[in-house]
Amino acid sequence: MLEKAIIGMASLRFLSGTIEIVAALLILKLNQVEKALIVNTGLALVGPVILLTTTAIGLIGISDRISFAKMLWIFAGVACILIGIRK
Repeated sequence: MLEKAIIGMASLRFLSGTIEIVAALLILKLNQVEKALIVNTGLALVGPVILLTTTAIGLIGISDRISFAKMLWIFAGVACILIGIRK
């Protein structure tokens, strides 16, 4: 039996992948660089949201088996990733 956290995390990743594929098809259909950049910019919001949500679900799933200090390190790592993406 799969854990609820695993199902939630995998579902979000499937959703993210589906959004990426739909966006790629939309870019091909639009066939204009300006509009493709707009679609691509929208995708820039999806990635970090999925990352944060998936990480949160995973941490909730292991919260009874991990110390608070380790959780803080994981949050710090995710924050560093997001800061690195934005800079």
